[in-house]
Amino acid sequence: MLKVLVVDDSAFDRKLASGLLERHLQAQVRGAEDGAAALRMLEEEVPDIVITDLQMPEVNGLELVEKIREKFPSLPVILMTAHGSEEISIQALRRGAASYVPKRNLADDLATTVRNVLTISKLDHEQLVMLDYLTHNESHFQLDNDPSLIAPFISYVQRGLTRMKFCDESAQIHVAVALQEALMNAIEHGNLEVDSSLRDQAGAAYDNLVRTRRTEPPFADRRVHVSVCETRSEAIYKIRDEGPGFDPSTLPDPTDPANLERISGRGLLLIRTFMDEVTHGAQGREITMVKRRPTNGKNLDAANTVAES
Repeated sequence: MLKVLVVDDSAFDRKLASGLLERHLQAQVRGAEDGAAALRMLEEEVPDIVITDLQMPEVNGLELVEKIREKFPSLPVILMTAHGSEEISIQALRRGAASYVPKRNLADDLATTVRNVLTISKLDHEQLVMLDYLTHNESHFQLDNDPSLIAPFISYVQRGLTRMKFCDESAQIHVAVALQEALMNAIEHGNLEVDSSLRDQAGAAYDNLVRTRRTEPPFADRRVHVSVCETRSEAIYKIRDEGPGFDPSTLPDPTDPANLERISGRGLLLIRTFMDEVTHGAQGREITMVKRRPTNGKNLDAANTVAES
């Protein structure tokens, strides 16, 4: 059974998040009123994932993320964000949190986000082969518009990072989340041409349109092209769709407080936060993401450079 620790000083919000996880994921949920209590509970039992608020007494969410990164690097953390916590949210993502869900969207997105993060954070350790002398690895993929292909692709990438001894498990989760978001963007917004603004609307209009277009030409005939180049110093990921493209200069700044709470901008925020360099092609069909080998072994507070060519 899935085990989850929910951390929030609001008893109401703890109960809300716990109820959603129990109902949609059949999870066994424990609750902690702040980060200090959560750390004590983690010493007793390590769950599969931690869901935490940011603004809490004693040990806040940012401090909790840092402690978990230090003591339990393979344990993923998802933030529950509220208006006014934008700056600390970005810091927590850079320092180890895997993703976030605005509190106003918990009912719609918490269970899905937990499911997605858990899928991409679990490595098949029995299949890992340590190739100590591998210095360069390059591969190319042509993917259908099928979200079920994303998890095995990311598992392949994570094994490559492990073979290269490139980064710790927490940083691997960051890479996985960024790749997942970029691939979903290429499928849904690029090839299927589904407007991201639909995600901010109530109801299932967005998901229904995605399902429909996956079976209709010309959308269904398009593919996603992915290249991976790994060396001892950096990993470069290029993802290109076959859609009509767009003008990258029109992209909103996801770190702007006015945009942070919008679901439609979450993917871009996570990509820019977790990768060291992000470049959009001139036609908007390709994104290049670079992850550099951390010089201190932890990859904390990476300088995020966003360039558009």
